[in-house]
Amino acid sequence: MANKSVFASIKGRLLPKAEATNLAGAPAYAYGAEHKLAQLAVTGTFGQTYYQDAQTELSTAVDLAEAVDAKFLAQTAIYARQKGHMKDMPAVLLAVLARRDPVLFRAVFSRVVTHGKMLRTFVQVMRSGQTGRKSLGSAPKAMVQHWLNTASDRALLNANVGNDPSLADVLKMVHPKPQDAAREALFAWVLGKPADVDLLPQAVQDWMAFDGTGETLPEVPFQMLTQLPLTTAHWAQLARNGSWQVVRQSLNTFLRHGVFDDAQNVALVAAKLRDPDAVKRAKAFPYQLMVAALNLSEEMPREIREALHDAMELAVGNVPQVAVEVVVAPDISGSMMSSVTGYRRGATSRVRHVDVAALVTAAFLRVNRKALVLPFHDRVVTTRLEPRDTVLTNAEKLTQLGWGGTNVSAPLKWLNDRGRKPDVVVVVSDNQSWVDTRSGRGTAVMKEWEMLKRANPKARLVCVDIAPYGTTQAAERADVMNVGGFSDAVFDQIAAFADGRADPNHWVGEIEKIDL
Repeated sequence: MANKSVFASIKGRLLPKAEATNLAGAPAYAYGAEHKLAQLAVTGTFGQTYYQDAQTELSTAVDLAEAVDAKFLAQTAIYARQKGHMKDMPAVLLAVLARRDPVLFRAVFSRVVTHGKMLRTFVQVMRSGQTGRKSLGSAPKAMVQHWLNTASDRALLNANVGNDPSLADVLKMVHPKPQDAAREALFAWVLGKPADVDLLPQAVQDWMAFDGTGETLPEVPFQMLTQLPLTTAHWAQLARNGSWQVVRQSLNTFLRHGVFDDAQNVALVAAKLRDPDAVKRAKAFPYQLMVAALNLSEEMPREIREALHDAMELAVGNVPQVAVEVVVAPDISGSMMSSVTGYRRGATSRVRHVDVAALVTAAFLRVNRKALVLPFHDRVVTTRLEPRDTVLTNAEKLTQLGWGGTNVSAPLKWLNDRGRKPDVVVVVSDNQSWVDTRSGRGTAVMKEWEMLKRANPKARLVCVDIAPYGTTQAAERADVMNVGGFSDAVFDQIAAFADGRADPNHWVGEIEKIDL
């Protein structure tokens, strides 16, 4: 008689075979090329992460960009920039597209290169040789020249902040022909050459003449002003008059220069941070506010801290309310402790993958107050979260629960062991599960999911993947969707799938809908 421990009948549907291996060495499901590129495009930051180095990630991105259809490549570059709010990755995809399809490249250039910093990043990527050539080529050179000649004076001044390459480096590479005398003077000034001062933008003239004694600051980019001999009164003026994003990014700078020694300045800045119209105009999304909160100096006034909490509540206003029973399971395992940008010398973000998972969870709980939260590492760690607490408060609680190995099936097993049968389960993880490695066809996640489906056939599973590793523990099918990224666009994808308004290919389908 055959060994029943091996050949026992399987209850329910046959599990999809896990033919891939994740970076932790355990069975997994591989994404298709389009999905894998999309996943990488909204999570990849080219830094040293827990499981892979920057060069491996870059090589994977370029290989995938070569493998997919040029149209999908163009659409993904746009999505990564406009929906994923990514920086380096869209430039890499655009650089590959420039070589593969110059016509499509020209069509989407302005939708990816949305400001001067992106322009400089694109030129840096092209010149690196990592995407197939070291020269710009005719089409990229023409588009860069066009941007330089048609950008506003303000956009050029913003582009003139930063190096490697600097705006002057870019000008020397592409040699744009100025369209008028004023633009010729501005180019000469950027290059450090003699220029007719009277033809320069008034803001530049004011900046050149400023000696630190005037009361009114020149209207130039914030970074140019920091080079000037500013008084505390000048810094206070910057805090009062700066844009919402500039103020958010400069809170510690204002603190160091004594701005918050004046209670009136504290009140004015706090009011700006929590102003609903200002938050809306800035298109602030939760991740940006988490960055600000995690980087605040210990000496920051409480009113400023509380204003960031209020701003976060406004920023998560588009988190959908789901009318069914929801479970959210954030991964708090050891691999989630790495920075979302990976290690980048001098530019490593304090925001970790676990912070993002906690943020997604806390934001969802804030709107869906009956949601059950099941943090997990090698097992579920039960905790009490108050839905009425602020998003930042609950996110901080989740990140302080400790950490262990990665067991993505743990929350599903916890539900099955207790006979719970939710309608929607949202797992936020890097998907590098290894504690629950099992023999046989599928992963432990799919085994536990099949058991839950027998209890609730209408249940749906959403796996939010926030790391650029390219595999999942849950095979995509009618009741399972894998979606990537950590921008607020993820919430829309979850809502659409949870409400039955989208199929598992909805996320990639949204990218494919982008009109070129």
